[in-house]
Amino acid sequence: MKKALKIALIALLVLVLAAAGIAGYLLFFQGRAPESRPDLVRLPDNTPEPPKGYPTVNALYLSYALGWIDILDPAGDIPVPTGVIEKKDVEYGRVGERKLVLDLYTPKDLDKPVPGLIFIHGGGWTKGDKADYKYYTVRFAERGYVVATMGYRFVQEAAFPGCVEDTKCAVRWMRANADELHVDPERIAVIGGSAGAYLAMMAGYSATEPRLEGQGGHAGVSSAVAAVVDLYGPTDLTAPEARDHPTVTSFLKQSYEANPDLYELASPLHHVDAKDPPTLIFQGTLDDLVPVAQSDKLAALLEAVGVPCWYDRLDGFPHTMDVARPVNERVQRLMTAFFDQFLSEKKTAQIPAPTP
Repeated sequence: MKKALKIALIALLVLVLAAAGIAGYLLFFQGRAPESRPDLVRLPDNTPEPPKGYPTVNALYLSYALGWIDILDPAGDIPVPTGVIEKKDVEYGRVGERKLVLDLYTPKDLDKPVPGLIFIHGGGWTKGDKADYKYYTVRFAERGYVVATMGYRFVQEAAFPGCVEDTKCAVRWMRANADELHVDPERIAVIGGSAGAYLAMMAGYSATEPRLEGQGGHAGVSSAVAAVVDLYGPTDLTAPEARDHPTVTSFLKQSYEANPDLYELASPLHHVDAKDPPTLIFQGTLDDLVPVAQSDKLAALLEAVGVPCWYDRLDGFPHTMDVARPVNERVQRLMTAFFDQFLSEKKTAQIPAPTP
């Protein structure tokens, strides 16, 4: 009897150790993030250390499930500060009878032109809402910028280059109405996340490409921008990891094999040259939708052609990482410093204190 009990206890111990080993493997080894590459990071010297990331996607999911990650709610009730004027559903263009609209956030009592910011939401070019970026727009308007968050046509309504054309139209609208908006037409930036980051990059890098301007309105007005902020956006749709992805093929409506030139035209990376605007890139190494290699390639190319580029390559963070409060605070601080360096008259890259 004692021998049988001993055998049973040993067997139980083996099972527990095996389960612990499997759990440890799943949490800390399976699906590990690519190796840390601090040599690829390009940020001002006074940038604080990034928040600590996660070794694997599984460890991230467990932390989220246990409530250990402070998650923001961009869809929640976001009050408009008393010093900011909100105008919703402002028409910035029209395609046929289809109105293109944005929400506008303007500081009260502007007495001189200030930089204009256009935020572009993500959603795989199939979904999302301009209100998704209200969390950013009200805060940057409070800091003195004229800020818009734009809607655009989804792929169900217009395949590529429809949403690219809409983005360029929004830039032309802001420039055409610069006097009324109190915007400096030479200091307009575009900011986006995921599919929205893609649109920001396309606007930033293809200003001289007439095939992408569209007929939304404000013809003859430049769609060039002074700065780009890319939060985990796809940069090269010709890359093997992108060209066969269902989100990309549904966006372009053709296979890469059938029309490789279309995939080049649709890739921000293939429009980059030395005249492009300064760019700030945010990318998590645990991103399983847009691989970190996409941002690595963009940062390397921008540096090679001499375009100013800040690259915050965050170890152990996933796609849409800025919904986590520590990452969001970092993103806001770096964007503020980036705009101070490349949009404002102050021309300083001092990293500000965190904003609640």
